[in-house]
Amino acid sequence: MTNPLLRFLTGLLICIFSFIYAQDTSQKPLQKDPYFTPKTVPQKNAPPPEKVKHIHSDELRKDPNKYDGNNYFTGNVQFEHQGSLLNADLVIVYEGQNFVKAIGNVKLQNADGSVITANEMEYDGNTQRGIAMKNVVLTDPKGTVIKTETMYYDRVSNQAYYNTGGTINDGKSTTYSKTATYFLATRTIDLSGRVKIEDAQYVLEGDNVVQNQNTNIVNINGPTTIINKQNPKNRIVTDKGNYNTNTKEAFLYKNSRVYYNDKILTGDEMYYNQLTGFGKATGNVTIDDPNERRWIKGGYGEIFEKKDSAMMTKNPYAVKALEKDSMYFAAEKIISFQKPDSANVNAKKSFLRAFRKGRFYKSNAQGRADSIAFNETDGVLHMYTEPILWSNGKQVTGDKIEAYFNTEKENIDSLKVIGNAFAISKVDSLNMKDEFNQVKGKLMTVYYGEDNNIKEAKVIGNAQAITYSDDVNAQTKQKERIGISLSTCGIIDAIFEEKALYVVECNIGANSDTYPMSMIEPAKRKFPDFNWNTKDRILKWQDILVDTPNYPEIKYETDTALYDSAQKVIEDEKAKEEAKKPKRTRR
Repeated sequence: MTNPLLRFLTGLLICIFSFIYAQDTSQKPLQKDPYFTPKTVPQKNAPPPEKVKHIHSDELRKDPNKYDGNNYFTGNVQFEHQGSLLNADLVIVYEGQNFVKAIGNVKLQNADGSVITANEMEYDGNTQRGIAMKNVVLTDPKGTVIKTETMYYDRVSNQAYYNTGGTINDGKSTTYSKTATYFLATRTIDLSGRVKIEDAQYVLEGDNVVQNQNTNIVNINGPTTIINKQNPKNRIVTDKGNYNTNTKEAFLYKNSRVYYNDKILTGDEMYYNQLTGFGKATGNVTIDDPNERRWIKGGYGEIFEKKDSAMMTKNPYAVKALEKDSMYFAAEKIISFQKPDSANVNAKKSFLRAFRKGRFYKSNAQGRADSIAFNETDGVLHMYTEPILWSNGKQVTGDKIEAYFNTEKENIDSLKVIGNAFAISKVDSLNMKDEFNQVKGKLMTVYYGEDNNIKEAKVIGNAQAITYSDDVNAQTKQKERIGISLSTCGIIDAIFEEKALYVVECNIGANSDTYPMSMIEPAKRKFPDFNWNTKDRILKWQDILVDTPNYPEIKYETDTALYDSAQKVIEDEKAKEEAKKPKRTRR
């Protein structure tokens, strides 16, 4: 038998069986998946749905004991419906329902270029919906491949859906999810439940994300983490945002944190680039460094992961937590960074910089300067440009001040004042008398005692001191004022003890005189550059949050009674002497 004759007879048999099937009313009712039930009522006078058309098959069969008595086609079977081609080893046709079921090597090729392969598939020509089952693979025209066990496909809305778990691969990354809806026209994938997107460098895990295969941007709508595979501690955590899987840029909008170099950046809105390591945040920003036990807060912040540095502006302040005490810093701009330790390649040193209107607070020391630099690791604090430091009722100023901390005890050991060094202490803080001990010179080193108070000051170069001297009355046992000592030396060593300042050494060109209160004029009781600052003094840590607390200037009482009395006596004596002189008269 020739091939043309064989094809003719096969076609004739198919037509005969089709006619017989059309007349057969003994078939069992078709049990469709609820997915095939239309969600909307068909419009009146709407044209009837187009029938699923048989294109080719090797055989047509009918067996009352198989497939509910419906006709089935075998061998290179192909059907067509509105531009889509369905191929399979076997196709069962539910003629009255415009419904087919394909089994074995199933392939549905759509007009838009997408292809679905599976072991089985059901397709409804009325609703243009299909369900693919077992080893399902959908490939879109641009190469995105979706694999799952059961896929629901709607040709009208051009959507594919699965809820049995599946993978999505675009050649660069692989997505794992329990549930997904793929909108083929826009190439966006709505992923719900727990989702994992993984490429060579990063892993994104979260709930409820939308992935765009055109832009490779992931919209995040639930708790999500993006982890760096090479360094899992470096990660992004957010509840809402956008992530570009190509450029590794994240735009974060809710409950977000960026973990980098053992530090944490948070803010109301954030941006972070995982490739460059640059990040920024606005609104309620915090840069937390748990290893340093230090955090910085402000309205705007930037981090530079590769340089291991960060910057904060818009009313920034930093808190350095210590075991017994804490330090607070504020300025117009605060910068923190780390550098390798030259003495230990496995360690880093941490630094903090406060630029413009720098302020710091510690329980036993507070200060202001145009800029402050703090070496946190070595415990050295530098104050530049018009620095002023207060410490338990004492004030220190100079061109530059350096404070040295004992990093184990977390206390200040000493101060070094470079250029125009000047230390002032109130003689008696319990009264309002205008009396101050003062010591000044070119260079000054100030030492703290065990009680964390300033104990000693050593001054080198043009050293000068004004000190109030008291003694105890042998009879009354009460302190009595002896007078004021004026000292000038090349080097002065002075001791602060309670309310007094004692010059214990005065070397090189020493000159020291003590004047009773009745013999020293008020102008000589203070150095010309004396400036006891109470308006800007920081009394509590919150004072660093403003340029100045602007406290009222304290008005002290000047006690010149003894001097005034002595001067009156002198003036009276002069007047008497003048009166004794003979008066000349003119003739």
